[in-house]
Amino acid sequence: MKGPIRGQFYYLYLFMDIFSRKIVGREVFELESMELSAEIVDKICKMEKIKKGQIILHSDNGGPMKGATMLATLQELGVMPSFSRPSVSDDNPFSEALFKTTKYCPEYPANGFNSLDEARDWCKSFCRLVQ
Repeated sequence: MKGPIRGQFYYLYLFMDIFSRKIVGREVFELESMELSAEIVDKICKMEKIKKGQIILHSDNGGPMKGATMLATLQELGVMPSFSRPSVSDDNPFSEALFKTTKYCPEYPANGFNSLDEARDWCKSFCRLVQ
């Protein structure tokens, strides 16, 4: 998500249950990291009362999702990791469709967000809209 300065971005972490299409977790941060993604997954598992061995987390091949901290958190939670093949966008069509909907939403600011709080507020209202 574009920030107020050219070259500055905010990173949207968005987790969806592909069966119900429910967005089960979302957050916007100023950086991309495996520690932050691990915290969100831990929070989602607690909020959704997910038991060990109950789910598979399918994601892209990005560093935050494949890092040691994230993989250790998934193992501790009993969540099976699954990754898209490199450069194959249709391995994860539901997530890809959700991100395209996000970027092409009429309310999405063409010139980016003025602050992290503005990006978080927009994301919160978007998630309510698509639920």
